Amino acid sequence: MTPDDFAAAIRTIPDYPKPGILFRDITTLLGNPRAFRRAVDELVQPFAGAKIDKVAGIEARGFILGGAVAHQLSAGFVPIRKKGKLPHQTVRMAYVLEYGQDEMEMHVDALAPGERVLLVDDLIATGGTAVGAVKLLRSIGAVVEAACFIVDLPDLGGADKIRAMDVPVRTLVAFAGH
Repeated sequence: MTPDDFAAAIRTIPDYPKPGILFRDITTLLGNPRAFRRAVDELVQPFAGAKIDKVAGIEARGFILGGAVAHQLSAGFVPIRKKGKLPHQTVRMAYVLEYGQDEMEMHVDALAPGERVLLVDDLIATGGTAVGAVKLLRSIGAVVEAACFIVDLPDLGGADKIRAMDVPVRTLVAFAGH
């Protein structure tokens, strides 16, 4: 599939969650068996044969994609969740949102220092959540090999923030604007 094919499989919802925003809804891509399979294959392709120990998925759509990517890479899966959602001892990191701050966490024993991790989510916009996730993973000694997203909103600069952290970024389709 080409970037145009992926773009056609993604529904755009105007004025959600607020006026002026074009929300890129990947649930239509997930519901299309061919597009979903191709998206996972395309995210995995650069890392096939690489030694990726774990795939970390950011809540919630990153769980869907990350689980599929982990399966394809024969890697473990690590959920990165919003504060207070995990039952065991956690490590936590604050991250910046467009209008404020929040916290994410993962189990303290989810990764061993030195493990090679691929970070996965559905979309990179301003990059606040992904930057927080990279910092969280690194805080317990993980080596973040790359970050993968189906959608990039390049005008918002998030992918560039991740690259500035020396983390390669893989995206499948870019949408101008936001």
